[in-house]
Amino acid sequence: MNYKIAVIDGDGIGPEVVAAALNVLNAIGKKFKHKFNFKRVLMGGRAIDATGVPLPKETVSACKRSDAVLLGAVGGPKWDKLPGHLRPEAGLLGIRAALGLYANIRPAVLYPSLADACPLRPDIAAKGIDLIVVRELTGGMYFGKRGLREGKFGAEAWDTEKYNVMEIRRICKIGFETARARRGKLTSIDKANVLESSRLWRKTVHEMAADYPDVALDDMLVDNAAMQLVRNPAQFDVIVTSNIFGDILSDEASMVTGSIGLLASSSLGEKNPGLFEPIHGSAPDIAGQDKADPIATILSAAMLLRSLKLGAEANAVETAVKRTLSETPFRTVDIASAGQTVVGCSRMGEVVEGYI
Repeated sequence: MNYKIAVIDGDGIGPEVVAAALNVLNAIGKKFKHKFNFKRVLMGGRAIDATGVPLPKETVSACKRSDAVLLGAVGGPKWDKLPGHLRPEAGLLGIRAALGLYANIRPAVLYPSLADACPLRPDIAAKGIDLIVVRELTGGMYFGKRGLREGKFGAEAWDTEKYNVMEIRRICKIGFETARARRGKLTSIDKANVLESSRLWRKTVHEMAADYPDVALDDMLVDNAAMQLVRNPAQFDVIVTSNIFGDILSDEASMVTGSIGLLASSSLGEKNPGLFEPIHGSAPDIAGQDKADPIATILSAAMLLRSLKLGAEANAVETAVKRTLSETPFRTVDIASAGQTVVGCSRMGEVVEGYI
């Protein structure tokens, strides 16, 4: 089979981790007799430098013509002083909106071989961590009305959190169905004791629960959830939550598994191809130094394969990562413990590729 993959290298460490993932995909193609045709397109800081905008129209068109999109990371201090609509991150929000990608799926797993990298107490880590954050991606504060003006005490700014029932229902549907396919527990996270948008969220998810009698639903306030993720992460199966809460909590979940460099994500809609990316940022402090961890991007490539109905191929990538971590001493610096061999991004990718 032939597949068209739009590739956005992005900024900072993006090109390094994407290169490792593409090598793994090529190895999968060779083993399973597929042809992946990669089309590189611009977004983020590199797009600003080349075209003056963070998301060129040509990029959106190329992504829509593809079967899937693989992204590295965007952003960096070079572009921090630009106005908000011209910053690299505006490209990321823009591509999500253009492709209608309203659901962000972020698994967080603690591999037994990385128990030493977990910052939690050993007795907590021993219970295991295996959860998925289902984050709403095209609504809420990131897409609400905002502004900047002069007020009584000087400059003042505002950002608006808004959700409608349709947006809540479609993301919670994915949450319920994901939980149904796993251990049957869904935790809905909100701030219903304060926010009106959260009260609508809670009311809607409870109305939907009647359609999923096989899924146990509970509610949790976001501040409590942040505490519970470090106190007892084993209690969570699937978390469903809003855009801003999901952004924060999934980064916290990544760190309790050992490193933000390990967590993949998929952003999905209903009509257009999905976008697959590591949840980490562009890490400009280590860009170009071959220090980045490529595992999150490689696992994002596995999620990409699964979106193309290539389950065996996705399993092969995930197994290669597990074997790399359990059978070899090789680690990038973010997950290395005493006695292990620290290697760079490219070498770590090669080791994973060797297990395909």
